[in-house]
Amino acid sequence: MVEFLIKRPIAVSMVFLSVLVLGVVALGKLPVSLMPPIDIPEVTVQVYAKNTSARELEKTVVKPLRRQLLQTSHLKDITSESRNEQGIIHLQFDYGTDINFAFIEVNEKIDQALNYLPHTIDRPRAIKASATDIPVFYLNLTVKDGKEYDLSDGKVKERNLTRFRELGRFAEQVIRKRIEQLPEVALVDMSGRMYSDILIVPDEARIRALNITMGDIEQVIRDHNFNLGNLLIRDGQYEYNVQVDSEINDIRDLETLHIKREGQVYRLSELAEIREQPRKRKGLVTLNGQDAISMAIIQQGDAQMRELKSSLTRLLEIFERDYPHIQFEISQDQTALLDFSISNLQQSLAWGIALAFVVMFFFMKDFRSPFLIGVSVPIAVLGTLLSFHLCGITINIISLSGLILGVGMMVDNSIIVIDNITQYRNRGFGLLQAAAKGTSEVFSPLLSSVLTTCAVFIPLIFLSGISGALFFDQAMAVSLGLLTSLLVSVTLLPVYYVLFYRREKELWLDRKLKSINMLNYEGLYEIGFRWVMRHQRISWLCFLILLMGAVWLYRYLPVSQLPPVPQNDFVLDIDWNEPIHVDENRSRLSRLTARFSDKIDQEISLIGGQQYLLQHVDHSSSEVSVYLMSKSAERVAVLKQDLSQYLKSEYPEAVFSFRNDVNLFETIFSGKDSPLTARVYPPDEFKMGVSESLISIHQAISRQYPSIDPLSWQEQHVLSVDMDRVMLYDISLESVIRTLRSAFNENEVYKITTGNEVVPVILGPQDALAMHEVINTLHVANRAGKLYPMRELLTSEVAGDMKTLIAGKEGGYYPFHFEVDEEEATDIMGYVEGVVKQHNLFRVDFEGSLFDNQELVYEMLAVLSISLLLLYFILAAQFESMVIPLIVLLEVPIDLAGAFLMLYLFGAGINLMSMIGLVVMTGIIINDSILKIDTINQLRWGEGMPLLKALLVAGQRRLKPILMTSITTVLALLPVLFSQGMGADLQKPLALAVTGGMVLGVFVSMYFIPLCYFYLVKLFKV
Repeated sequence: MVEFLIKRPIAVSMVFLSVLVLGVVALGKLPVSLMPPIDIPEVTVQVYAKNTSARELEKTVVKPLRRQLLQTSHLKDITSESRNEQGIIHLQFDYGTDINFAFIEVNEKIDQALNYLPHTIDRPRAIKASATDIPVFYLNLTVKDGKEYDLSDGKVKERNLTRFRELGRFAEQVIRKRIEQLPEVALVDMSGRMYSDILIVPDEARIRALNITMGDIEQVIRDHNFNLGNLLIRDGQYEYNVQVDSEINDIRDLETLHIKREGQVYRLSELAEIREQPRKRKGLVTLNGQDAISMAIIQQGDAQMRELKSSLTRLLEIFERDYPHIQFEISQDQTALLDFSISNLQQSLAWGIALAFVVMFFFMKDFRSPFLIGVSVPIAVLGTLLSFHLCGITINIISLSGLILGVGMMVDNSIIVIDNITQYRNRGFGLLQAAAKGTSEVFSPLLSSVLTTCAVFIPLIFLSGISGALFFDQAMAVSLGLLTSLLVSVTLLPVYYVLFYRREKELWLDRKLKSINMLNYEGLYEIGFRWVMRHQRISWLCFLILLMGAVWLYRYLPVSQLPPVPQNDFVLDIDWNEPIHVDENRSRLSRLTARFSDKIDQEISLIGGQQYLLQHVDHSSSEVSVYLMSKSAERVAVLKQDLSQYLKSEYPEAVFSFRNDVNLFETIFSGKDSPLTARVYPPDEFKMGVSESLISIHQAISRQYPSIDPLSWQEQHVLSVDMDRVMLYDISLESVIRTLRSAFNENEVYKITTGNEVVPVILGPQDALAMHEVINTLHVANRAGKLYPMRELLTSEVAGDMKTLIAGKEGGYYPFHFEVDEEEATDIMGYVEGVVKQHNLFRVDFEGSLFDNQELVYEMLAVLSISLLLLYFILAAQFESMVIPLIVLLEVPIDLAGAFLMLYLFGAGINLMSMIGLVVMTGIIINDSILKIDTINQLRWGEGMPLLKALLVAGQRRLKPILMTSITTVLALLPVLFSQGMGADLQKPLALAVTGGMVLGVFVSMYFIPLCYFYLVKLFKV
């Protein structure tokens, strides 16, 4: 077959040129995104109930809804969080569940539960999680020179607030719609808008003199709001549609309402001041201290991420020109990691080819051979991209990492084929015969090498959960890359080798290279080989020590899902743990950021509740998430320490934590749990009586482990109505409640709908009253119109309660989070169990990322065991022996010592990236051993050499390609070890594992393989 192709170079060239063209076309059509388009098996249910406490919401809404949702099919876990006015239920399903059907079933369960829920709340909203829900980046809009909170003049402040309200309306109606018109954009999710209320402030003295109550005003507004629709009226031979409408549509309609009292008609504007004002905000967004509109740009699933960014950049240029009074700023760009991966691929290609040039210059002393790699590798890469298009694989960080890994193996295949053809030429074979024999000889071991590498990668897709789904892209990328590279190496490469070397006369540069006296590595290898064979017991002891060292190092390496990645940005989550409103929240945050303004380059704060549609977690008014960006990763650690000291000293009750900014890669892999969480279950969930016991448990644990967070606690003012006096004074309870709502500006009597915006109409005082003012100054009228002071009807007391009520499948619990490593976890669990047992009927269980990490390691070990079993089957078929494959498999655990040592020396650990590196290292080392054993068998059985001589000659023949592939692989990874940035830090554990394993693997392959082969032949007479 090879001879047939060599004789038809033009036909072969045209075929691969076609592949090259199709690969370029496929590259332009492949969707580019951060992650594969996968469904995350999660659904979030959000509940909102205005003016409802956390305990009441849990009892009346969340608990019945949670019980109903527990019946959902394929439900893996359920967790609910109840806070004041809002509740969130997280449902996690078994991976593989059709998330669309699960979403439909969740909505059906919600509809079934509505019969048991209060009729005053809105229908709970279900949100389906998807990998494409993570915003690609955020667009933040601010009013230029609109720093309203820095101005002392109240009128100027009000003017700027009005400008900001107009900005929000303009962003909703214009900016958002124009961005969503881009074909690459699926949704623009907004937050930070300031809305309006219409406030009716009655003239208390006048309405009291006219004997008009607040209830009368409410009734008038409701009575004048009717819509009879259209009436069809006949008039002779004609028909007319007559519309009878008295609906209140704007503030002018309110002003013209009439109230009749004692024969006199009054306009509402004569009895009350009616004005539009900013709505009391439950949350806001700030950019560097200034009010901002935040737009989360969400990409279409099949869109090119770069095209999205390019289109948006062009659109922003138009916006900045057309709307100079608005400041546009992009933040939290998720394309950086993808850009690094693409540049990393380019860098790996460049370094791989360049280093292959250099290494082949000095090892083969030939100028033309390296150019063959420069032709074959790019064709193999483009052929792989064409395979991506045909198999429906997108360009993402997972598939690119697989392609990057495959590039090094592509270079290895080319080196092996070129070196073997050259060896045949050096033994006196003609050019055509050397190309045919050299390629045919290595085809079988190269095919086995490809199959063994695929056998190592493909079982990774059987990892449970999303990890297995993500590794599908990587396994396919590596497999397609290797198969394409093998095809190119055994078809195109020998054809071009013949074309390159058709001219028999040596080039001048070739003669110069051959005149350079290099290290006699073949002689050194022979010396080492003879020493090993003469000191076999010492050699076996050395290999045994390496094997034991691998086991010892593994025990001391830290285990995590992702490697720690230094970043110049992070998110600070703060719960002030006090019942403060958003304005106080903002004030505290302003003081904090001003304190460290010299260390902060950019600050974006999500204060209180947010308006994002796809937000799966919401904040209360006392919580804030602050995105902070510093100039360098080195400054981040100092900034975190300063922030921690400031918060602990100024707000000792605050609960705060640091986390990396959200990106999809970390969202999927890093896990959301603390390393260790103790779930303490009370005997009767969420009853007030368990609070004292819970406080006692927390105090006992915090004395031993002071780093745990303070209790999430809140103070509540409990108003109790004296029903005896209400009945005695003939006061309706409705009047008391209406008066209280009006005093706190919570008496919503109507909603005006204008376009897509709903404007509530509030009846109450100009400014909301404080608690003591409500009790001491307010009066309420009885049915006869006589006024009674509110203080005679109400009693007030302060009570403490948990701020967030958390529950799961087994009921309500309180979590204690511990940031510890695996060694400390056992002692902590024992201590916590002892503390909890002292409180009767309380119980505790444990969860956390430590358990997830252990499960991941166990799964990886199981997968690697399956991989080794597949390797054994493939090698047994290759060598037609049940014994020889054991030689290759025995090499793997010894090589792990080198990989673990590099990870240990550079402070890395066992994580997903280092495990991928172990898989890559195993594949490359096994390939070298397969070729070596195949050569030994050919020399023994094909040429009849004695065993020891066959071992020595095979080692010398395969020494050069082993050294070249190992050196090029290690040198190509060196730039990753010395690079900076998130992408490089993610790849460093992989590079360390490959480098350590390859360096040790060269010596193991050179000396352990022949030693082991020698013993197996003696024992089993192979």
